[in-house]
Formats: sequence, C-alpha cells, structure tokens
Amino acid sequence: MRAAIFRNGEIVVDEMPEPKPGPGMVLVKSLACGICGSDLHARKHAHRMVELAKHFPGRKPMDLSRDVVFGHEFCCEVLDYGPGTTQKFKPGTKVCSLPALLTTEGPQGIGYSNDNVGAYAERMLLSEALLLEVPNGLAAEHAALTEPLAVGVHAVAKANIKGGEVPLVIGCGPVGLAVIAALKIRGLHPIVAADYSPARRALAEKLGADVVVDPARTQPYATWAEHAQMSPEEKAARPPLQALLPALKPALIFECVGVPGLIQQVFEGAPRDARIVVVGVCMETDRSEPMLGILKELNVQYVLGYTPEEFAYSLRLIAEGQVDAASMVTASVGIDGVAKAFADLANPEAHTKIIVEPWR
Repeated sequence: MRAAIFRNGEIVVDEMPEPKPGPGMVLVKSLACGICGSDLHARKHAHRMVELAKHFPGRKPMDLSRDVVFGHEFCCEVLDYGPGTTQKFKPGTKVCSLPALLTTEGPQGIGYSNDNVGAYAERMLLSEALLLEVPNGLAAEHAALTEPLAVGVHAVAKANIKGGEVPLVIGCGPVGLAVIAALKIRGLHPIVAADYSPARRALAEKLGADVVVDPARTQPYATWAEHAQMSPEEKAARPPLQALLPALKPALIFECVGVPGLIQQVFEGAPRDARIVVVGVCMETDRSEPMLGILKELNVQYVLGYTPEEFAYSLRLIAEGQVDAASMVTASVGIDGVAKAFADLANPEAHTKIIVEPWR
C-alpha cells in the first residue's frame, strides 16, 4: 500500500506492506485524516520527542532510523476483522477511533510509532473495542475533526469552570478554535480570542468568539480587562482587602500556540488569581519567571488529549451540527500532496486544517 512516510526528517511517498489485523483488531481504509500541529512539530522536533519519552517508563519511543507514518485525526472505513472480534460493524461502515491500539502489552499510540501505522497510509489497524460509528451520514472529512475538537473539549473540562469567568484564548489555530467551540457549548461569555491572522480571527468569530483581538494592534489582556469588569453589585460584595484590587471577574486563559516565550507572556499579562490552561505543545525548552506566578498566585494547568467519553461527545457535537467543524477545513490533498501541505500550513492566512485523503 502507499503511504506518506516520515523518513530521515522528511515526508516521502513510498510503498509499504499492508498491516494484518491481530486479535481484537480491524483492518480499515483511511478515508480522511487531518494534519495536526503536533505532526508539524514532530517533523521538526522528532529527536526531542524521543528524548522526552525516557520520562515515561513503558512508553516505546520512535526509532528515527526507521519509518514512521503520522496521522492520528482520522475517519476510516471498515474492511476486515482479525481473530477474536465480534464484527459489530459491517464492512463499509465509517468509523472513528481514539488513536490507540489495545494490545496485550497495554495501549499503544497510533501516528508516532514505528509499529502502528497512522492514517497517512491507505490502510491501517484499529482496535474493535474503540470504534465509534460515524452518525447522521457525516462526511468523513468532517468526522476526522473529532480528535482536534476533543482536545478543546478536554482543555475546557480541565479548566474547572465555576461560572462567571471571562475566558481569553491566545492563538486561534485548530486547537484554539476547538477551545472556543467548547467554551461556547459551555455557555461561557464573553469569549475573547487573540491571533495575528485575520483569517483565523474570522474563524474564531464563526466558532463562537465574542471579541477578537489583533495582538499587533491591541494588547489582548487590556481588551480582556475591558470585558471583565465587575458589575456594581459584584464590586460591593467583595471582602475589604479584595476591594483594593482591580474590580475584574475571574480570568481563564488558554495558551493555544505552543512556542517558546508564550507562557512567560501569559504570566506577564495575566491578572491576579488567573487560571491558565496550557494547551499548545511547545517542543522546545522554555523559560518563565516563577516569581511572577507567585506574586499573582497564578494557577497553571497543563493538558493532554482527552478521555474516551470526551472523544465520543465531540463526534456527536459535529454530527448534530452544534460545532461548525467544517469551517476549519481549508484544503484536502492525496498522499502525494502531504509534504507540500506541511509547508503550506506555515501560512495561517492560506490554511487552517488540511485533510489528507489517501484514497485520492
């Protein structure tokens, strides 16, 4: 079968053996797979990913001398079953799944593995127990957005919203947009979002942002403060010592960029007692001033992935039209177009989410 393969630091197209489904596994055809920001990071910082894997005993790091097939945001079609399966879904059924295989050695990731092929290949293996049927005739390229939306749903869940917070989303790429959509579903308003890209600011408004900010022209934290003013009643109800502080509603800040310097910027701009959720994945060593966090009593929550329940919920949100995930898709390519798509995604004005369709 054909695949877009990560080999020697580059994305190349080549043939590889078709995988054979083992016990509990399903052979599927890859219909659609989003290119994730993590894939772009992995291509550039794969050695860093391998190095950090040593901190997780039992996790098998990538061997960069061997081929890897990325692709973990996917929708597939059932082709065949391995032994020990119930064959719940007929061949031809469209399915999504968490990007993991259940094995006798424990769960293994799909997409950053030498052994488990991701969805930039024509066919791949999934675990039957993790399959979710795509409902409502949802198009495969839209069902493939379940995984990135689930990242936003999980980030908002980990924020421990109490009610009354005013959120600020820094970065309106796919992760930031997913956070905005999840905040809207939770009914938290006004949602303030910041991004340098006009195209992404427009998408942020489409997905639920109430106020969008161009950081090149306006300080995001100042704009946030304008929309976080307490009512006269809220001001009057504050304890005496708190009355000495700015009369602002609680801040909930989502860092959705993942480049060095961003967390320090958030520390500098955040108001006292802000809750900061770090969703962007920075692959490089970074620095921040702990004293700023101490003086402001900041609460920092790092997040990763999602739960199976959040994943299934995200698929329902898209299928029922509660999240306009389709608006994030700006192009689609076949296997031969993956390498160029990686380069094209560097321009936020041109693209937000490119879908790989290996059957093309």
